[in-house]
Amino acid sequence: MKKYPKIGIRPTIDGRQGGVRESLEEKTMGLARAVAELISSNLRNGDGSPVECVIADGTIGRVAESAACAEKFEREGVGATITVTSCWCYGAETMDMHPYWPKAVWGFNGTERPGAVYLAAVLAGHAQKGLPAFGIYGRDVQDIDDNSIPADVADKLLRFARAAQAVATMRGRSYLSMGSVSMVIAGSIVNPDFFQEYLGLRCESVDLTEIIRRMTEGIYDKEEYAKAMAWTEKYCKKNEGKDYNVETKTKTRQQKDADWEFVVKMTLIMRDLMQGNPKRDSRRNRWATMPLRPDSRDSASGPTSTPTVTIPRHCSTPRSTGTASVRPMCWPPKTMPATVWPCSSAICSPIVPKSSLMCAPTGAPRP
Repeated sequence: MKKYPKIGIRPTIDGRQGGVRESLEEKTMGLARAVAELISSNLRNGDGSPVECVIADGTIGRVAESAACAEKFEREGVGATITVTSCWCYGAETMDMHPYWPKAVWGFNGTERPGAVYLAAVLAGHAQKGLPAFGIYGRDVQDIDDNSIPADVADKLLRFARAAQAVATMRGRSYLSMGSVSMVIAGSIVNPDFFQEYLGLRCESVDLTEIIRRMTEGIYDKEEYAKAMAWTEKYCKKNEGKDYNVETKTKTRQQKDADWEFVVKMTLIMRDLMQGNPKRDSRRNRWATMPLRPDSRDSASGPTSTPTVTIPRHCSTPRSTGTASVRPMCWPPKTMPATVWPCSSAICSPIVPKSSLMCAPTGAPRP
C-alpha cells in the first residue's frame, strides 16, 4: 500500500522503415526523457518522494510494440500514461488502450514533421473508442533538434501529471467516513456511486462510538500513546493558545490534561482505523476520512444523535419489491395471501402455526 503508482512515458513514432523511422528514433526518445525529467523534478507523492516515471524500452510504431510497452507498465506499477511524438504515427496501432489509465498525448510542434496531425487523429480515435485522453500542443514552433519543453507545454504536462497521479493513487483504495454526515450538512453526504465510478474508491463508514469503544477497552498502541503524549507535553501544552470558550475558561490544569489525553487517543485510533496497526488489527487500505462533528466528544456519555435503525416488518413484508424478487426457502401455504409472509418469531403474533410452513430446498418449485 505504500508503493505509489508511476507515470508511463510512451514515445510513439512513424512505423515506416527505410529511412523515415530511423531518422526520428533519437528525437522521439529525447522528448520522452525530457518529459520524465520534468515530472520527476517537479512533482511529489504524498510522502514527499519524487513521482517516478517509466519510459518504454523503445519507440512504439506498431501493435506489438504497444503491447510490449503495456506489459512493462503493468509490471512497473504504472497508473497513468503520457504519449509523446514528434511526427505522424499510426494512431490505432500506437494508442494507449488500457481502460483505467488516465492518458495524455503531446504532439511536438516542430518545423519538419510536426505531431499535430497525429495528435488530432489519435484524440479522435480515443473519443471513438470511449477512452478519454488529454491533448497537449505547444504554441510556438520548435526546431527538430530542440528537445526543450516550452513553458506552456510544461504547464500542461505537469497539470495533467498532477491530477493523473492523484487519481491513480486513489484507485482501488477506500474512503473512510467517520461520524457519517459532518455537521448534519446534506452536501457532505458521501455518494458511493460517485466514489466508485469516478474515483475508483470504495466507501466505508465507522460510527464515532467506535472511537469511544476503543478508548474504553484500551484498543490502541500503548507505546505509541506514550510517545505521542511526550511530544504533546513538549510542543502542545506549553504553547496553548488563548481559550475564547466561556465554558472552558474555568477548567483546571487536570481537566485540560485529560482533554489532551483524549485528543491524543482519538488521533491514534483514527489513524489506526484509516491505516491499520500491525500491533492491534489487520492492515487497512483506506485513503481519506470525513471531518468529525464538533460535538463528537459528547459521545463519551452517549450518542450525540438518535441513530436510525431499520427493523424488518416480519409479518407484512411483500415477497417482492419493485423489480427485484426474492424466493425464500420456506413458503406459506397456498391459502395464504402471496404478499404476506408468516413470522414465527416470539416478538410477532403468529399468523399461522410454525408447523404449517411448507419448506423446500433452494431452487425447488413453489407448492
